Amino acid sequence: MNPGNPFGHPKARSAVVLLDGENVCLIERNRRGRIYYLFPGGGVEADETHEQAAIREAKEELGLDVELGRIVVDLVHNGARQVFYLARIVGGEFGTGTGPEMDSDAGSIRGSYTPLWLPLRVAAKRDTRPLELVEALLDPEWAKDGVITFEKR
Repeated sequence: MNPGNPFGHPKARSAVVLLDGENVCLIERNRRGRIYYLFPGGGVEADETHEQAAIREAKEELGLDVELGRIVVDLVHNGARQVFYLARIVGGEFGTGTGPEMDSDAGSIRGSYTPLWLPLRVAAKRDTRPLELVEALLDPEWAKDGVITFEKR
């Protein structure tokens, strides 16, 4: 069952893809002794669109105001739609996110959330999810107009 979703249905998610030259913005998660990296984002609430969720999550997790560009990933994972938007920073201060998850530490059930910038080539060698997106971002031809679509369990 999905926490925060009493019906047990998988929850739709939205995320932002922020690039600064060869660097990508990620959330480093340390959960139960495992370190992995995610694109900033989270669940779409009942009263919001995927776009609104991506903008809200960027503010909560990063402290940044963003403007969304095109969709770069539109996938289904465990029955739930996940959408990733290219975005650009239009305001705010990196690292000042105030979402409830930002107070979580590595020893808690939720684990820790640490925003950071990593070189794409480094992110490609770590447990970054979805790795397919990092690999695509390294390909200049794909980056022009490619969209990743797939379904995985």
